[in-house]
Amino acid sequence: MIDDVNLHLQGQEQFSRAHSKAFWSDIIAHLLGKSTELWSFDDVKGRLRLNQEVYKGLEDVPLDRIVGSVGRYHDFTNKFLPKKHNMSDRWGRIYALYNGLEGLPPVELYKVDDVYFVRDGNHRVSVARQLGFKFIQAYVIELQTPIDLEPNMSSKQWESAEAYAKFLDDTGLDATRPKQERIVLTEPSRYQDLLEHIHLYQTVLEYQNEGDPLSMNEVSTRWYDTIYAPAVYLIRKYNILKYTPKRTEADLFLWIVENLRYIAEEQGVAPEAMKLSEILTSFLEKQHIPVPDALRHEEDSPVVDNNTD
Repeated sequence: MIDDVNLHLQGQEQFSRAHSKAFWSDIIAHLLGKSTELWSFDDVKGRLRLNQEVYKGLEDVPLDRIVGSVGRYHDFTNKFLPKKHNMSDRWGRIYALYNGLEGLPPVELYKVDDVYFVRDGNHRVSVARQLGFKFIQAYVIELQTPIDLEPNMSSKQWESAEAYAKFLDDTGLDATRPKQERIVLTEPSRYQDLLEHIHLYQTVLEYQNEGDPLSMNEVSTRWYDTIYAPAVYLIRKYNILKYTPKRTEADLFLWIVENLRYIAEEQGVAPEAMKLSEILTSFLEKQHIPVPDALRHEEDSPVVDNNTD
C-alpha cells in the first residue's frame, strides 16, 4: 500500500514535468507558426469518407504512430503531453499501475492507413510515451482506405488527401478497383480535372451505346482499365518521369488528356484515333528529349477504343 502511494506521488511529479513540457511546446509551436494539436478522429473520418471497419485484434503498436484521439484530442499535445491541470490524479494513478505489479489492460485504437487514433486509453498512451516506451498493446479496429497518411502532414498534403478521397467516392474506384495503385496529383484541385475527364469519357461511351446511360462505377472502372492504367504502363515502361522529376504519373496523364486534341490536330487525325504511345512521343519531342525507337513502334490501342462490346 505504501509503495502504491509512493508511486502515485511519483506519478504526479512526473505529470507536473510532462504538463510543463506541454505548456512550453505550445508556446514554441505558436511562435514558429506550427501546431501541437492531435488529430480529431471524427474530423479525419469525415474528410476521408471512412466507413468500413475491420477488427484486427491485439497488436503491438508503435507509440509514435498514434496521432489522434476520438474525443480527447484537445487534452494532449501531438506527443501526448497532458495539457490540463485536472488530469494530475488520474495520470498519476496510471503511472503507478504501469510501475506496479498489476499492470494495465491494452488500449483501444482505430487504425487509418498506417496511423492510429485512441478510442480508449488516452492517459495510458500519454504515460507510456513519457516512460519512454516504444510500443503499446492495443485492440485495433482498422478503417480501410487507399489514402496515404503520415504524422506531421502539411495542410497541402491534407488538402490532397481529402481531394483524393472525394475523387474515389465519386468514381467508386475504391470499391471496383480496391487494389489500384494510388493516383497521386501534385495539385489537389487537379482531381476535379481528372473527374471531369471521366465524365467526358462517359459521354463518349453513352453516345457509342446509342444513348443508354451507364453508371459512374462502370464508366470509371472502364476508364481506369482501358485508359489510365495503360497510360501509366507506358509511362513506366519508358521511364518518362525521369525527365519530369517533380511530376507524377497522374500529372503526366492529365497532360496527355489536355493536349490530345491539339496533338491530333497537328497530325491531322481524329483525337479518338490517337494512340497513347503517339502522344507520349509528341510529349518527348516537345521537351527536346530523344524518343526510344521502341516507343515509336509500340502496338497499343487508341485512347478511346470504339469497340464497346
